[in-house]
Amino acid sequence: MVKVLISDKLSPAAIEIFKSRGVDVDVKVGMTPAELREIVGQYDGLAIRSATKVTKEVLDVASNLKVVGRAGIGVDNVDVKSATSRGVVVMNTPNGNAITTAEHAIAMMFALARQLPEATASTKAGKWEKNRFMGVELTGKVLGLIGCGNIGSIVADRAVGLKMKVLAYDPFLTEARAVELGVEKADLDTVFAKADFITLHTPLIEATRNIISREAIAKMKKGVRIINCARGGLVDEAALYDALVSGHVAGAALDVFEVEPAKENKLFELENVVCTPHLGASTSEAQENVALQVAEQISDFLLTGSVTNALNMPSVTAEEAPRLRPYMELCRLLGAFAGQLTRAQDGTIQRILIEYEGAVANLNHRPLNATSLAGLLGPVMEGVNMVNAPVLARDHGIEVAEASSDRTGDYQTLVRISVTTEKGTRAVAGTLIGNGKPRLVEIKGIKVEADFAPHMLYVTNKDKPGFIGRFGTTLADAGVNIATFHLGRAAEGEDAICLVSTDGETPETVLEKVRALPLVMQATNLAF
Repeated sequence: MVKVLISDKLSPAAIEIFKSRGVDVDVKVGMTPAELREIVGQYDGLAIRSATKVTKEVLDVASNLKVVGRAGIGVDNVDVKSATSRGVVVMNTPNGNAITTAEHAIAMMFALARQLPEATASTKAGKWEKNRFMGVELTGKVLGLIGCGNIGSIVADRAVGLKMKVLAYDPFLTEARAVELGVEKADLDTVFAKADFITLHTPLIEATRNIISREAIAKMKKGVRIINCARGGLVDEAALYDALVSGHVAGAALDVFEVEPAKENKLFELENVVCTPHLGASTSEAQENVALQVAEQISDFLLTGSVTNALNMPSVTAEEAPRLRPYMELCRLLGAFAGQLTRAQDGTIQRILIEYEGAVANLNHRPLNATSLAGLLGPVMEGVNMVNAPVLARDHGIEVAEASSDRTGDYQTLVRISVTTEKGTRAVAGTLIGNGKPRLVEIKGIKVEADFAPHMLYVTNKDKPGFIGRFGTTLADAGVNIATFHLGRAAEGEDAICLVSTDGETPETVLEKVRALPLVMQATNLAF
């Protein structure tokens, strides 16, 4: 009989699921790290929430552990890299609290519009200050939605039902999906300029950190109200404070903060700020849903080998794994290459075509497709993995297509990923060489033979004399060391590509100098 340890508080219904499936389950909540390390080696599965820290030290002594299941979406408390190296599958439950989080955002918007917390405190103090709390209606107002994925789309649906006009900014939102949701797709500056309320539903990545900045607030209409139930760090809290004091921002409702637990924060001094302690997922229904889901997922994996919502393992059988492994790495790298170029060119993805030619055409494409999508969406979305990438693509209205042919061309085996945005279609292709090493062989129809490297610099330019010398001198003067140098061109004197691997990331100041060179059209850092 397989054994599972529940080390954080879960619904009793989760325990019953384990028992009904024939899984031996122990519940030991509130253990110290030392106590967990002492007993974790006895168990095949570990079910947690956010309190238990599954560190490398824990994993090193978890000799029998096969799966860690997190009841919730965030896995910051799990060392996924160490788990992967030890062959431990890490699962989460990404959709169990979406409705709850969306409803909390709507509730915060109502509380902000009608000043409910301050009015409650005043009334309980016996003041009856009816004229002090003059609110605003939501009906007819413009809601600016930053992020229109799983949670954001639910907020949009509720807001449309409230007769609000919704402007949605999301790099992956297609026009067709916007029409389906009843929202208007808009760029960020338009959202800032027109919205009466702005609510955030985007991951915290480098591209979204301080997306509500001092400069962004200056673009907003006077009297705007801001709601953040997504991630701390999306809002520049110092800039928000100043805007609230000046009156440019009429109010803010925050469930998340740059530093948590947020026991001290200047924003708490202001009456026009509504605050809650990261309650987005805190309803009995959400807690029940994620607990039931994690119990089902762990049981299925341990008893049948079925993998659901895994962060570090695709759905691959034991027989397929050795043959697929090098192709999955190739697909990940090609997807990451295409995703970073798409992000750099600020395009909205409408369609993705994944083509397989030659030997790869006869393999299982589902994990290869998922790996390609995870690599492609990863540069702009948080928590993307091989399991949820197809769902994220579908939720954002992205058409995903596959084509295969066992005929061989220049290469015995080839994978090509084509990404269509409103600006056109761009493709990258790669193959395997030697003992299964991935190699890039085509970018936007231009032949380029290049190995992938951790840090690369991608430059497009006109094929004219003088470029290579000026480019190399610019990098040399900046102390950027070139490891490899690859060139390709469409035809003599036309568009050309330069792909350089470097010893580290090229600083933005150097990129600006490269972009300023004659003949250069684009210069972008790539990381793998």
